Amino acid sequence: MPRLPHPTSEELRREPLPLRGRTALVTGASRRGGIGYAVARRLAAYGASVYLHHHVPHDTAMPWGADRPEEVAAGVREALGDPDARVADGPGDLSDPAVPARLVRAAADALGGRLDILVANHALSGSDGTLDAIDAGMLDAHWAVDTRSVLLLVQAYARLRAALPPRTPGGRVVMMTSGQDIAAGMPGEIAYALQKGALASVTRSLSTALADLAVTVNTVNPGPVDTGYMTGDDHAAVAAMFPAGRWGVPDDPARLISWLATDEAAWITGQVIDSEGGFRR
Repeated sequence: MPRLPHPTSEELRREPLPLRGRTALVTGASRRGGIGYAVARRLAAYGASVYLHHHVPHDTAMPWGADRPEEVAAGVREALGDPDARVADGPGDLSDPAVPARLVRAAADALGGRLDILVANHALSGSDGTLDAIDAGMLDAHWAVDTRSVLLLVQAYARLRAALPPRTPGGRVVMMTSGQDIAAGMPGEIAYALQKGALASVTRSLSTALADLAVTVNTVNPGPVDTGYMTGDDHAAVAAMFPAGRWGVPDDPARLISWLATDEAAWITGQVIDSEGGFRR
């Protein structure tokens, strides 16, 4: 088998908009303080068209609240690097098993009929506890949102990619896990840790399943990110666990995720990648 040639000097000079012409769906982008918003802005800045999924009732019920979808979309639109790219958004309750396929189709239709990048950023907050506190309802709720919906999104995405010409470039799936496999784990969030662990575990299998479609599949653990869910002494105590003396900010994992979406990361697949800033648990 002949060896691939080295890239030319022109090819090595980075495209200033490495995602120009690509399209992306980012789930869980209901507020400007979250990771989903930061990811969407990075993808847009790199030239991609972006569809923002939101489920406002979930964030509205949380202490941090939700932003108006049009405000979130406007912030992403401001970051667009390609004047021909677009930003669209739409709602979806991903606890409903029929919604993932509808969401993938809506995103593709809004962005010109094709979907290149899927970032499954959403998760269920709350409704969890210790081993003694959890019950079947908590486990089922986290399974439906944190795991089942992600697998159904990937399934719908893969079916859409299968209709494209063979080995169409640019196919990317990025899922989100947490620190459930590191140090002491997450004993206070058993249901969440279980479902996020399932995504980490299935990453390699999904990467193999989608390899024939030229789609890479990776999972990112963003570590503790300051999205407004902790304050006061607890916030300061966590900051002290980082060598840099600060929490992660949403753009920290966003830089990694957006890079994984580029052609520079085309040879990286089946990986669970920690982006924790040296966090000492």
